[in-house]
Amino acid sequence: MAKQLQSVAAVACMTTFLMLFNIAFFGSGLFLHLGGIYMKLWLQDYFNVGMDGHGGYVFIAIASLGGLVALAALFACCCAARQHPALLYLYGAFLAVIALLELGAAASVYTYRTTVIEGFDRALNDSLLAYGVDKTKSFHLDIMQSTFHCCGNRAYTDYLNMQPTKMVPSSCCSVQEGECDTTDTEDIYTEGCYNRVLNFIRSNVGLVAGCTLGVAAAPLIGVLLSCCLASYINKIHYEQIS
Repeated sequence: MAKQLQSVAAVACMTTFLMLFNIAFFGSGLFLHLGGIYMKLWLQDYFNVGMDGHGGYVFIAIASLGGLVALAALFACCCAARQHPALLYLYGAFLAVIALLELGAAASVYTYRTTVIEGFDRALNDSLLAYGVDKTKSFHLDIMQSTFHCCGNRAYTDYLNMQPTKMVPSSCCSVQEGECDTTDTEDIYTEGCYNRVLNFIRSNVGLVAGCTLGVAAAPLIGVLLSCCLASYINKIHYEQIS
């Protein structure tokens, strides 16, 4: 009887820990989901300018993975509440797969950061040359310049140094458009978009990659808790039968 009481107490303790873990795991999944969406939205115009609109897939993958983690955490709460060993073992295996996916996602984001940085200079120069000719690229370049408070690639003078020379666009204005004189450096953003966007990518994409890597370690705790809980439940059932 004493052994059974000890096993029941251990099961109750581990069930509580697993529930708390699932709540934290749900929060981490929600963080990845919202972080992926945030980065995709913030850099959307950069992708449209510099990567022909195909650069945001990695953040869509991060957001999808975060949503999957959140759903898995909700499923785990049901497993822990019902205390079904087979479901708990299944959840443990699923967490192991999630950990591998998150490690791969962290590596992909870090590699992706290097890729977008390397291609940004060339792609932005191409967009500047097409400004005023390609309406789609002009639109996205205008949004990027007004959002990041920048002008041109390395500086506002990129427009003036083109052949033929182009006027600095109104999206470079740092004051209200009706009061803006694009020939006056006090009325426009003078810093280029290259450094602005790269600083944003290095800080935020690196943060997302680091958080994804950190979150990848969490499922291993869940694997241990779920397997231990399933083992103790089986032990109680065996003791009751014997």
